[in-house]
Amino acid sequence: MNWLKFVAIPLVLSSAVATAEVAVVVHPSNAASLDQAEISRLFTGRGTTFSSGSKATPLNLAEGAPARAEFDSKVLGKSSSQMKAYWSKLVFTGKGTPPKELASDADVKAAVAADASAIGYIDAASVDASVKVVGKF
Repeated sequence: MNWLKFVAIPLVLSSAVATAEVAVVVHPSNAASLDQAEISRLFTGRGTTFSSGSKATPLNLAEGAPARAEFDSKVLGKSSSQMKAYWSKLVFTGKGTPPKELASDADVKAAVAADASAIGYIDAASVDASVKVVGKF
């Protein structure tokens, strides 16, 4: 029965990591109200402005980041590989440019804190007063 601990503990830990909460963040001065559909519109290139009419600049985490996979799945309803294919098609046909990619939660947070038009997402545990949360998924 001791072997069961060695199997069960990693499984429990890996499932906890796989279900991390993702926070969508904007500059603290941004007054736009955003729902999942609006966020999806911005991150799929179907829109370039917040509901208030001001410019929106979406920022992605780098491919392979756990929060990116969670965001793609929970907010956009697609896997990361489906989103990569989606953007490849738009780029190839000249109909879109994917959001800029940043390496880490700290990079996204710093970029959003410095730019009132920016919108990004980070692991909810990384949120601090430098950004405003507009959604948790």
